Amino acid sequence: MMRIGLFLLTNIAVLIVASITLNLLGVNHYISGSGLDLGNLLVFCAVFGFAGSLISLLLSKTMAKMSTRTKIIEQPSNADEKWLLDTVAELAEKAGIKMPQVGIFPAQQANAFATGWNKNDALVAVSLGLLQRFRPEEVRAVMAHEIGHVANGDMVTLSLVQGVVNTFVMFFARVVGYFVDNMMRSNNQAGTGIGYYITVFVFEIIFGILASFVVAWFSRYREFRADAAGAHLSSNHAMIAALQRLQAEYGMPDQMPGQLTAFGISSHLKGGLMELMSSHPPLEKRIAALRQQV
Repeated sequence: MMRIGLFLLTNIAVLIVASITLNLLGVNHYISGSGLDLGNLLVFCAVFGFAGSLISLLLSKTMAKMSTRTKIIEQPSNADEKWLLDTVAELAEKAGIKMPQVGIFPAQQANAFATGWNKNDALVAVSLGLLQRFRPEEVRAVMAHEIGHVANGDMVTLSLVQGVVNTFVMFFARVVGYFVDNMMRSNNQAGTGIGYYITVFVFEIIFGILASFVVAWFSRYREFRADAAGAHLSSNHAMIAALQRLQAEYGMPDQMPGQLTAFGISSHLKGGLMELMSSHPPLEKRIAALRQQV
């Protein structure tokens, strides 16, 4: 119920922000009697395309904590929590960022994630299963990987990439829809017909699938960068060992919410076409990339 509420609130916020922005910019209709106004259409698509990704970014910490039931460590209640706080503080100082919030989420699958709207107001969290089963140097490497994401500004950059992708998916779907609708209607008919809306709907799905390959490619690229940062902040040997441990536990069910999969250190991966749409490269490729740095 909480996730549904957050989803609805996010969408309402997107509509409100987008409507106000469009009114301030004076963008009302992009289709008129004289044809398609490409300038107004691009502004319209950009406002809606970026509004969703940026509002999600601003709400990312709240949504992550609620969806994963992450417990933020304010005051450590045991030796493990104190060690985790001290380790993250050391890594954050080494990376040149402010101390992020540190949390533990109750999942037995070995995973961790980082989120937040900027690198000095972030959250890093680790699953209880990883904390319990991994060796201290492996946990440290995992947290170094997440600190690497924060220091590299990956959450912001990924949101901007998603905003650009959203913009052009909406833009080109409406351009195609306009021309298809024009061909279907007689010349004396004004406005748009049902063909426009059907075509836009179909091509938003098609272009959205194609665009997801671009977003997934960028996400995989940033995983290699975060691994390199993790190796630098901890050690190459420890980072490789942590990824090998994740590889050994691959069969465990994925307990990360779908919206956070891209920000976790590990995700389930299938071969073939699914690999191209995955947010993470195969673990063996990540391990091979780190070994080349030795």
